[in-house]
Amino acid sequence: MAKQLGFMVDAAACNGCGTCAMACKSENMLPTKVWWRQLREVRSERPNGQAWLTMACNHCEDPACAKVCPVNAYSKRADGIVVQDHDACIGCRACVKACPFGAVAYDREEKKASKCTFCADRLDTGLQPRCVEACPSSALHFGEVAELRRRYGAGQRVADAVFRLPRTAVRPALVVVPPRTAKA
Repeated sequence: MAKQLGFMVDAAACNGCGTCAMACKSENMLPTKVWWRQLREVRSERPNGQAWLTMACNHCEDPACAKVCPVNAYSKRADGIVVQDHDACIGCRACVKACPFGAVAYDREEKKASKCTFCADRLDTGLQPRCVEACPSSALHFGEVAELRRRYGAGQRVADAVFRLPRTAVRPALVVVPPRTAKA
């Protein structure tokens, strides 16, 4: 299998502060209503039954956005990062509708779609993605997804159920450590 970078989210460590989302927005100079990284909250009946999941593009191994784009604006780099040629985007929103994670944003003013770049420009210079670097609770990490799954993937089914992550053929490059309050 080719190299595939991915994110690891430790829901047990995430406090829902939103620093990752704000760092992403600032780093990429995103318009007011465009967010590439978002927080999802889950509550349960159990005491302390609140958890947070920070989500962005999962740079899927078989990305739905790339399959449906009529102008082929999406491609994958050798490291698995899904990139968009923003100039090629015609604003049809096919990618927005196809993404099972709601990770592709649409800017109504610009009339174009966009998504997380995994801070590829930062990675290319040896830096971490800005969201990872900014996380004050170290709840967000990145690396080769096979290694992340080997190290942290034991609770992935629990996390998928807690956060209602869709089972999908796109194979997201994402590993989620479930919150401490979660049960199988």
